[in-house]
Amino acid sequence: MKQIIAILIMTLAYLTQIQAQDKQTREKIQAARIALITERLGLTPEQAEKFWPLYNEFTQKKKQLNQQYKIEKAKLDMETASEKEKKALLDFGLKLKEQSLGLERSYSDRMLNIISTDQIISLRKAEGDFRQMVLQQIQKRKEQRQNQRLRNNERQRQHRNN
Repeated sequence: MKQIIAILIMTLAYLTQIQAQDKQTREKIQAARIALITERLGLTPEQAEKFWPLYNEFTQKKKQLNQQYKIEKAKLDMETASEKEKKALLDFGLKLKEQSLGLERSYSDRMLNIISTDQIISLRKAEGDFRQMVLQQIQKRKEQRQNQRLRNNERQRQHRNN
């Protein structure tokens, strides 16, 4: 019984640590995103004060739309789904894209009261560049982990052969 409790405590501590690391990672990514966009747009302190709450509201609403699609897609087993169910998912996805485009139009208009047209165009480019940088970092870390596993496996083989 004591062993089970000890294992549960260690597991809980481990999961808490992983969750904290995930939160720290998300916070670091968010800070880097803010820094990149602020720098690329050349936001003045006055613009930044008005821009960021509006931009965060916009990105949160877009995230909610994406989440809705993920939820609907997760409900559907694509292997066994009927043509009608797949078509319904496709239509739902297109409807969400239309809503997303409407959000982008609405928020772009609202942002024009805060930043210039050039800054909005720079924002779209900065968002794409940032997304690309994050994907490259993920790929780089994946390759590093893979290389580390290969080195560890090689060491284990050498150790067994000795």
